[in-house]
Amino acid sequence: MEAVRLKLRQASANYRREETVDNKMTYPLPPFSTVIGALHKACGYREYHPMDISIQGNYGALKKKVYTDHCFLNRTENDRGTLVKMVNPDMLSNAYVEVAQAKKSQGNDFYKGITIDVKHEAYLQEYRDLKDLKKQISDFRKTRISESFQPKLKKLRASLKARKAYYKEDKERLEQIKKREKELSALDKRVKQSLLEYEEQNYTIPYSHYRTLTKGPKYYEILTDVELVIHVRAEHQTLQDILDHIFDLKAIGRSEDAVEVLEAEMVDLKEPEEGIESKYHAYLSAKAVEKEWFIVPEKEGIPAMGTKYLLNKDYRIVDGKRQFSKKAVVYTSAYCVELEDDIENIYLDDAGDKYIVNFI
Repeated sequence: MEAVRLKLRQASANYRREETVDNKMTYPLPPFSTVIGALHKACGYREYHPMDISIQGNYGALKKKVYTDHCFLNRTENDRGTLVKMVNPDMLSNAYVEVAQAKKSQGNDFYKGITIDVKHEAYLQEYRDLKDLKKQISDFRKTRISESFQPKLKKLRASLKARKAYYKEDKERLEQIKKREKELSALDKRVKQSLLEYEEQNYTIPYSHYRTLTKGPKYYEILTDVELVIHVRAEHQTLQDILDHIFDLKAIGRSEDAVEVLEAEMVDLKEPEEGIESKYHAYLSAKAVEKEWFIVPEKEGIPAMGTKYLLNKDYRIVDGKRQFSKKAVVYTSAYCVELEDDIENIYLDDAGDKYIVNFI
């Protein structure tokens, strides 16, 4: 069976575990979806090309680094965090200008100027003017629309309804009354629409440029001195595309997790042999481990199966969202192959160093 073998090196990497937030933990090796995505990007693919992946490797150390997390709340708060104005609110940009910063955890007020550190006086005044305008619009809607205009409109409609009943036999008069009803409905719609447009242009849009920013320390794990051995099984043309574009493979994991390509070649895989022990850590099929197709080391008589993960591989779009297929794997090392009659997806790459290949 032909496959492509890739030997890669990364000075550092974080293969983000999606369930982690405050501490962005990393998988010990990149998930299948991460590798598949990186290869598709390198080849310039716009649609999925089926492929099976075998991932093994080692890393030097696991470190934890701290960083300052900038989080924009989905609403503007008047009493906490940092009040900011977005530089380009209509674009995909996080550029902002600090307006004022709350000094305490509670009891602050940007509008009233209570326990805040002012950064930009002009923007802070604009923010306060917008808050005042919102109150004026609310008062106008209540006093001039809800308490004055709407009741008068209601009385006129009631009067027209009574006149329709009185003049139901007079077609000419009835048409005049219906025309007047339509005019009142149009007037009601114009008044509401005008107020909405005024509020949208003069308050809603300008106010949406202001956001509440919170900052806090968070952590992420970093693997250092990463060595990866990746085998890919796919159609011949796909394998050839990978070889042709391998130096377009810039990163695996984060965009800053640069990849150095040490080796990329087409290899011919063979049936596995007994007695060969892997020198790498690897993701092994959980099914293969359960069926004891692999011999894993024991520690003081206790089976050391390794760490179990449920990793993403490929996905399909369902109702506009990605739905990943999950693969159960065991992360382990120092394992050997136990030959069985029903063994599947386990091969040997003996071109140079010997690698146990388990496609998933």
